[in-house]
Amino acid sequence: MGESKAVFLSYASEDVEAAQRIADSLKTAGIEVWFDQTELRGGDLWDRQIHEKIHDCRLFIPVISTNTEARDEGYFRREWTLAVARTRDLAEKRPFLVPIVIDSTPEKGASVPEKFHQVQWTRLRGGETTPDFVSRIATLIGSPLSAAHASASIGSRSIPSATPPARWTRIWALALLTLSMATAGGGWLIWRQRSPVSAPAPVVKDEKSVAVLPFVDLSEKHDQEYFGDGMAEALIDLLARIPGLTVIGRTSTFQFKGHNEDLRAIGTKLGVVYIVEGSVRSAGSRIRVTAQLIDARSGAHVWSDSYDHEIGDVLVLQDELAAGIARALQLVVGADGRTLVGTVVNPDAYKLYLRGRFAFDRLDLAGFKEARGYFEQALALDPSFLQSSEWLLSAYGNEWFLGGIPGNVALPRIRGLAEEILQRDPASPLAHAELAWVHAYYDLDRGGTEREIDAVLASKTRNPYALYITGYIASTVGRHDDAARLLHEALAIDPLSPDAYYALSGALANAGDYVGSEKAGRRALEISPSVEGIRVNIGVALLQRHELTAALHEMESETPIGGRDYGLALVQFALGNKAASEAALDRFVRDYGEIFPCQVAEVYAYRGQRDLAFRWLDKSLQVHDLCGIGLETDSWLVSLHDDPRWKVLMNRVQSGSKTGDRN
Repeated sequence: MGESKAVFLSYASEDVEAAQRIADSLKTAGIEVWFDQTELRGGDLWDRQIHEKIHDCRLFIPVISTNTEARDEGYFRREWTLAVARTRDLAEKRPFLVPIVIDSTPEKGASVPEKFHQVQWTRLRGGETTPDFVSRIATLIGSPLSAAHASASIGSRSIPSATPPARWTRIWALALLTLSMATAGGGWLIWRQRSPVSAPAPVVKDEKSVAVLPFVDLSEKHDQEYFGDGMAEALIDLLARIPGLTVIGRTSTFQFKGHNEDLRAIGTKLGVVYIVEGSVRSAGSRIRVTAQLIDARSGAHVWSDSYDHEIGDVLVLQDELAAGIARALQLVVGADGRTLVGTVVNPDAYKLYLRGRFAFDRLDLAGFKEARGYFEQALALDPSFLQSSEWLLSAYGNEWFLGGIPGNVALPRIRGLAEEILQRDPASPLAHAELAWVHAYYDLDRGGTEREIDAVLASKTRNPYALYITGYIASTVGRHDDAARLLHEALAIDPLSPDAYYALSGALANAGDYVGSEKAGRRALEISPSVEGIRVNIGVALLQRHELTAALHEMESETPIGGRDYGLALVQFALGNKAASEAALDRFVRDYGEIFPCQVAEVYAYRGQRDLAFRWLDKSLQVHDLCGIGLETDSWLVSLHDDPRWKVLMNRVQSGSKTGDRN
């Protein structure tokens, strides 16, 4: 039998409902699906049919979940082995494996064949598909669909969730990535898993510009990936302190992790002249790091060196490597800023810190909790370790956001940690930036928020995270010139950061520039096509411009966990479809109302249901959600301004008091 255009769907029996949703959406779009609930049942012929179907299918879709992780044995694992075996006979460029994750199972460390880790994963919470996913599958099998056909294949089911799914994850040090953009009208921001870079190239501007790629783990046991990531990040931090050298941020460079892309192409996409790449190899108590500097214009080898040290000398190794790269770039490494405040002297603490960063990068609740444990252990060994303190702040913030720690517990702890950091480093831009968020969203303290913004501006930081955290918060208090400056500085350092464009989109919307907001949102989508949530942001910008049909298309193209029902509740009401608006809001309240009560209030206010709007705004203030001082300028709440209750609410906001607080 020759190859067909069918898709083979492989799953654990516990995941049959999610697999059925995926199969139904694909079949509705006219895609043939081999799915053992139907065609593949067959008694004694089962094994032979499975072999034949996997051999003849066009795509193999393994469904990965906590259920597959929990099972060391299962027929699905035999199917996975057969699929991997078939890839050995296929051209490298030929797509065949399309792994799908239906819950919060992290990609790193997942119990799957190594071949699965070499391709892009897609997250479809509970098996809920999107038009983009269906269109992508159709394109891969050679039967591209129209947008309308893809949209028609998507069911209306929504997946309830007691706490936010993994894809709602945000890095607290990048808090704006998942904040609802209250002052812009509630656009939806969420953290995304990285996807391969496909964005147009920025223009190279500086001869003294460099990007550091993640270092490859060449250890025999392949157990030093965390160390390779940490080495690259440490170099980024050290090189960024060299006057006159433009260093690309981690978010942009780490998008190329695991991709064997030509270095000249990477240099073009990042807008740099030079690229540093390297490897780490451990043997006993020693670590060997090899690095090379490449001219990204020609691909020519400029410099290389190897460094062999005891693991306890890792900081010396980093300094030597940074100095070698600087000399190769014909720059002088000045004393100013070379030494990090509170540099760790305990090698065991440093290893714990690196393991914490590695766990943090899983971007799920379990990963943040594990990371917090590592950072706390590192600080117990070396209380002066500043970076560990800063990332402990981030871990606490993420656990709070995901519902792992109540706000009344997490936020005071975040404040305390930030204040401890500032005692050791009064200019720490990250600590000031995070305190700005605490003041804005917990204390409702506008004066405190603005003082922290001023502190970040005065620091002249080159940390892109601190820059766009502060840039967005500046826009919420009306400091639009400062916001533009901070965000464009962040993008100059991190040009392929979809998160920075996300922040820019929100800041432009806050300033009333909905055309610019849409453009920035679409740029984020170009960089990371699989991003969830950005289409709702774009849809909000279109809705504000009364482009209702276009806004509806963006909302319908979003996923449930990306805020689709929130957006649909707004747009359907604007179109006069009250029943559809009510159904969408019901789903949103069921799934996410306890997490984002402010957004529920926005919909009710937009629909003229004032009593319900004020009831949900009261909840918003009680639970410390992410509206805070932004309530004052939230455009969706304008219809409430002539209600006497609005003045009472604003008095509470302006005084920083919140009904129900026990602090």
